[in-house]
Amino acid sequence: MKFLLSLLLSTCTLASPAFAAEALDGSKLSMLWALPFAGMLLSIALGPLLFADIWHHHYGKIAALWAALIVLPITVIYGFDAMAHVVFHTAALEYVPFILMLTALFTAAGGLVLRGNLHGAPLLNTGLLALGTVLASVIGTTGASMVLIRPLLRANDNRRHNVHVVVFFIFLVSNIGGSLTPIGDPPLFLGFLRGVSFGWTLTHLWPETLFACVMLLGLFFAIDSWLYKKEGVTPQDPTPDSKLSVTGLINLVLIGIAAGAVIMSGTWKPGISFELYGTKLELQNLVREAVMIGVTFASLTLTRKDDREENGFEWGPIEEVAKLFAAIFITIVPVMAMLAAGKNGAFASLVALVTDSSGKPDNVAFFWLTGALSSFLDNAPTYLVFFELAGGDPSHLMTDMAMTLAAISLGSVFMGANTYIGNAPNFMVYAIARRAGVNMPSFFGYMLWSGAILIPLFLVITFLFIK
Repeated sequence: MKFLLSLLLSTCTLASPAFAAEALDGSKLSMLWALPFAGMLLSIALGPLLFADIWHHHYGKIAALWAALIVLPITVIYGFDAMAHVVFHTAALEYVPFILMLTALFTAAGGLVLRGNLHGAPLLNTGLLALGTVLASVIGTTGASMVLIRPLLRANDNRRHNVHVVVFFIFLVSNIGGSLTPIGDPPLFLGFLRGVSFGWTLTHLWPETLFACVMLLGLFFAIDSWLYKKEGVTPQDPTPDSKLSVTGLINLVLIGIAAGAVIMSGTWKPGISFELYGTKLELQNLVREAVMIGVTFASLTLTRKDDREENGFEWGPIEEVAKLFAAIFITIVPVMAMLAAGKNGAFASLVALVTDSSGKPDNVAFFWLTGALSSFLDNAPTYLVFFELAGGDPSHLMTDMAMTLAAISLGSVFMGANTYIGNAPNFMVYAIARRAGVNMPSFFGYMLWSGAILIPLFLVITFLFIK
């Protein structure tokens, strides 16, 4: 509860990239403005590896330091009022919706308890991953990840080799499985708010999604079967055998309400808005945020305390994500501004890669460049940048440029799995697994997994589907 109150207060003082990228003239910014963002990424990558104790106790302070290296120069150069306006505007329109949705889904999913001991054999593990992959497009990658990660960890808590289970879980449940609906993953939700129809993603992205999921599930089954056989007799399961049962089912209803609020905010346009400190707050968005807060507190009220304790629920993972992504959203502001400046910005050479010599969109380049940046810049704001670079007209993108929009969508969602910071659920799953005793790979260690498995898969998808 203390964390929730501090979260509600802190979200009023946080920034995110979308509006700030408009407020800053990216064509006049040098690459020096990208250094705090690079420092933030290196801190996340190297902190747990080189100075683990300091990082785990002070990651919030370290993140705040990098954020300050953006906020203070903006204040000095553009003035306090300009900085405060940018901070309030972007907090209200981007960061607050982002973190409130994650908190609502995290809280509700944490109250859904699957009791009984599953045994992590290859067929069961593959089935759980397949179930989570389907759920990801129904209740979102965050919701599906939070519902299934703990049962999967308990099922494999006596396995000597269980790191690969969590890694494939991040690939499938926390990322690729969310490709079919705007509820599934934040980039697609942003596209929905920009005018992409709700069913477009399902009708245009299902072949690539099905192919990727079948390939990954098949590969996982082969790897898990080999390791399971290699282990021989596994140690005694620390989780006592008991009948399977599910409690806290009210949380499924609450997750549905949260998903419904997302759909409502994109379809209900009453034309009512309020202006506060130069920021236009639309009624449908305020209602959505109120629903997210209501879902969070309703879940806490309606779920028994014993259920949450049995489920291993704690605020640590969402608090870690909230602090780190707040700093990421702040330090990414000038990077996004430079990208938005297109050929006139410091990243002109990258922007030029998405068009051919005749000026037509290069869909392969859109897929890989969107994906590469989504791996490190967070996939939601990266999607918006390339959405705008492709013209920003949803009706045109959904029809004449459907392949370009598909490439942007696939790149941002699929390649969000390349690093721990590509998509918010990745870091949540990593934090929960680490707290459960899984020897999770470091930032670069995880990239070895994704580089060896996902990059070849994406090359095949490029050859078969991206035209």
